[in-house]
Amino acid sequence: MKKKGKIHHWNTSRGMGFIRSPKTGYDIFFHIKDYRGSSLPREGETVWFDEVTTRHTRPRAIEVSTASGNADVHSQRPRRYIGRQSGTRSFVLLLFLWVVLGVWGVWDTRLSLWVVAAIVVVNLLTVLAYAREPPAVRSGRWRIPEIILHLLSLLGGWPGAGLAQTILRYRSRQPSFATLYWGSVALHFAVLLGWLFWLQPTLSAY
Repeated sequence: MKKKGKIHHWNTSRGMGFIRSPKTGYDIFFHIKDYRGSSLPREGETVWFDEVTTRHTRPRAIEVSTASGNADVHSQRPRRYIGRQSGTRSFVLLLFLWVVLGVWGVWDTRLSLWVVAAIVVVNLLTVLAYAREPPAVRSGRWRIPEIILHLLSLLGGWPGAGLAQTILRYRSRQPSFATLYWGSVALHFAVLLGWLFWLQPTLSAY
């Protein structure tokens, strides 16, 4: 449930601050990555936020948005919706191309069935890894490092990662995470194409 408060303290150099809300009676920590305003936070600014509490950390505010920004939500939705549509279309097209390359690679004996089976397993592990993260955040349990999630995408688990991000809405709003995710997808395709059209034919020639 959204709570309303005011930014009581903000440290620009550290990218962190505190929100004071009459509903809590104490200051709530928040980080710049959880702030949804169009500019930097300002002390005294009224905001809306969700509060999460774990066993190992202090109360924290997430999804922090400015009260004035709420009035602009409806005007911003079309652009965000178009962006999501574009990302979905790109994902579907890449997935189709990936499947076609895989089927052709197996048919032309450039990919073995055990590689396909391994990729299926990697995708299952990737979905399980993403599904574990939201409960871990809420309960304060150990979280899987981002580098592991991107490594799973690089190894062929990028379809599972993309579906998990969409369904669970996990990391889907973080530009830095999305950039690394799509970078891992591009690198995976580069390795796959290099194997199918250059390395495997070269090795078979000897």
